[in-house]
Amino acid sequence: MEVSRGQDDEEAAYLLTPGSPTKGTLKHTPGKGYQCRPQISQYWGQYSPFFSVPSEVPDAVPPSCSITFAQLLSRHGARDPTASKTKVYNSTIQKLKGNVQRFSGKYSFLNGFTYALGADQLTIFGEQEMINSGLAFYHRYEKLAKQSVAFIRSSGEARVVVSAQNFSQGYHQAKTSGNRADATYPYPILVIPERDGINNTLSHGLCTAFEDGEPYSSIGSKAQQTFLATFLPSVTVRLNTDLAGVNLTTTDTINLMDLCPFTTVASPVGAFSPFCSLFTEDEWHHYDYYQSLGKYYGYGPGNPLGPTQGVGFVNELIARMTGKAVSDHTTVNHTLDDSGETFPLGDALYVDVSHDNDMTAIFGALGLYNSTMPLSNTSIRQTNGYSAAWTVPFAARAYFEKMQCEGEKEERVRIIVNGRVLPLKTCGGDSLGRCTLSHFVKSLSFAAEGGRWDFGAAIRVPNPCKWIVSRGIQLCRRTNYQLDIRYISLASAIKCQPENRGGRPINSHGILSPRYKRPLGIFRYFFGRETKVENPYNAG
Repeated sequence: MEVSRGQDDEEAAYLLTPGSPTKGTLKHTPGKGYQCRPQISQYWGQYSPFFSVPSEVPDAVPPSCSITFAQLLSRHGARDPTASKTKVYNSTIQKLKGNVQRFSGKYSFLNGFTYALGADQLTIFGEQEMINSGLAFYHRYEKLAKQSVAFIRSSGEARVVVSAQNFSQGYHQAKTSGNRADATYPYPILVIPERDGINNTLSHGLCTAFEDGEPYSSIGSKAQQTFLATFLPSVTVRLNTDLAGVNLTTTDTINLMDLCPFTTVASPVGAFSPFCSLFTEDEWHHYDYYQSLGKYYGYGPGNPLGPTQGVGFVNELIARMTGKAVSDHTTVNHTLDDSGETFPLGDALYVDVSHDNDMTAIFGALGLYNSTMPLSNTSIRQTNGYSAAWTVPFAARAYFEKMQCEGEKEERVRIIVNGRVLPLKTCGGDSLGRCTLSHFVKSLSFAAEGGRWDFGAAIRVPNPCKWIVSRGIQLCRRTNYQLDIRYISLASAIKCQPENRGGRPINSHGILSPRYKRPLGIFRYFFGRETKVENPYNAG
């Protein structure tokens, strides 16, 4: 066993209490989501704003049953493009403006358009999406919410943390309607850092065979490129005909399609972007399928190692549903999950906020879309309910419920993804999409056995995954601008202090203001020691 010193610039998990994020007014309701031009806006893949997906089975609680447990797994709200993409999009706009003197017709809006999108952070629209999610969650599980406090976790990316805070604001708003008191607010949020070597079930990154190894790291992008060749060249030819002299490439074309959802969610009210009208409904359906290919083959069932990245969370879900300690050797952070304070069992309500790729992997580990045949990369085929827009839109909501019904000894489990009740065929789901708890847990043998976490050894991957088990963890709670430090299982002293990078404003809960498009500068920690252990399973 090798013991090494922790680096000064690493982050530990911490607890924070949220403030009051900026509000916005959206063209959607907390329950139904974004409903503007659904024939287009619900075909933007993972860039679609949350919307309620059609369900063959009503999502209402069946008569004579009552919900006893609810877990929400959520994606963060709508955001700006990533830092790398925002530069690319800006370049495409400059190319257009540099080669066309005057735009007319449906392109005329470009005459006055100036690229002003930020990078990585939530938009006001996205903040309100998560406030609405908190409202919806409280009202759906109001009986439980009146009796207990939801345990909330967030992965460490800034937009994810702020999303968790926005969710808690909406939840609190619902709970205090009618002048009801809520002495438990602001709610603590456990934030798990997204750093190399830190086990985090809400953010992939530990398995080098998956992250960097061929072919696993490129299956999704290759499937997308193959499919693009079937429809995008003709779209590009049309644009170049309309805009003589601009000489757009297929990459430019897909960038312009991306700008439709991103400029829509950049509007505080979700105003439908004129970029969207540059393309037909059929072209948007192809775009949605293109994005779905990226998720399915990048992180979902189409990638041999994709679902394995979600195994850790599934094992945590099993623990929460059964009240038993977590059994996992993959991505679970046992420093956190072995403590009742940072991974309590027996609670009724849990909320976890993560990313689209991680949710896709978790759905794969659960086997939720096993009935979907492998997606074709040459033509659009029936996906049996699977698409990126239906599964991981901005502010996606997956509800995992347990219910007790009269005359039945065992609780039943049901899963609802963005309003759609899933059939749960892997555990013998009934006509209402429910399995008994024991059958549900039994159906998760893939996760319980670690998925393919030892796959790297079998295929002799040169850089097998390693995991780091921290000897100490700190929980920092910021209350009334004062920082309290609590220690759990410390190997030696830990200092926890607020940090302000570059002199930029830090808000009342220690987070860089969402309006500043820079990474988190929340808390820096100094580990006395951490234990570095090579995974005995040669993780892959």
